[in-house]
Amino acid sequence: MLSRTYRVVGPLDLRRTLAPLSRGPGDPTIRLATGRAWRATRTLDGPATVALAHVGDELRVEAWGQGAERALAAIPTLLSLDDEPAPIPPGHPLVAELARRAPGVRIPCSGAVLESLIPAILEQKVTGHEARRAWLGLIRVHGEPAPGPPEWRLRLGPTPVALAALPYYAYHPFGVEQRRAELIRRVAARAGWFEAIVDLPLADGYARLTAVPGIGPWTAAEVGVRALGDDDAVSVGDFHLPNLVAFALAGEPRGTDERMLELLEPYRGGRARVVRLLELSGIRAPRYGPRLSARRIDDL
Repeated sequence: MLSRTYRVVGPLDLRRTLAPLSRGPGDPTIRLATGRAWRATRTLDGPATVALAHVGDELRVEAWGQGAERALAAIPTLLSLDDEPAPIPPGHPLVAELARRAPGVRIPCSGAVLESLIPAILEQKVTGHEARRAWLGLIRVHGEPAPGPPEWRLRLGPTPVALAALPYYAYHPFGVEQRRAELIRRVAARAGWFEAIVDLPLADGYARLTAVPGIGPWTAAEVGVRALGDDDAVSVGDFHLPNLVAFALAGEPRGTDERMLELLEPYRGGRARVVRLLELSGIRAPRYGPRLSARRIDDL
């Protein structure tokens, strides 16, 4: 076990900052509590588990596994420890109030592209329940125990090699049809090419992602807001987000991507944090009309 202590510049809400890295309740790759976090990840040096504890202006981190040293070195980037988040520009009074209430929410930068990309692909055009079932099933069957204390019961996601080697029909028990299964297999087979995105300028990284058939702006933004630390990422094409933004900022029960971007324009450069604050606010657009329903693999 290795350990390191970092100084934190400005407010930090550790749980809410790292929450986007969790794919719902029960995700065994990460555990979160107020001021505490436990996360399993894969690095270039091998698997690692980190345990983080935030007290005052210090962050204490312990790490296990072959990738422990690299995981420790990545913590300042993961949480933007060296820079206090830029103030949100003036605009809607609700956004100003949410920023005042939750000043420690930051956009994470995990640097782990596939760990964000694979779950994002699983979330394409299905319900959240279906996507979580698929992700947890893949981890349970094809993942492995993470390094560190066994009582934490953390697990690592499947390796890219394992995902690429699975035939498309091996994804069916997890509710994943051939289209998404083949896309995951293609992405996993070129893992190094995708992981190298973290070293590119953001525009080039997005261009590389969206050049792949099956990866559009929504999927790319979901990666950007988790793996690339993009403070301005907006998931255009999301099923719920335009309604949330339109209702919260304009009182309109339904919104479009165009209307969402119009309302977020005053916050360009920091739109991802504004979206995150709205998601955390508890505000929900009215629900009426048909809803996306869960389907069986035979229906896809």
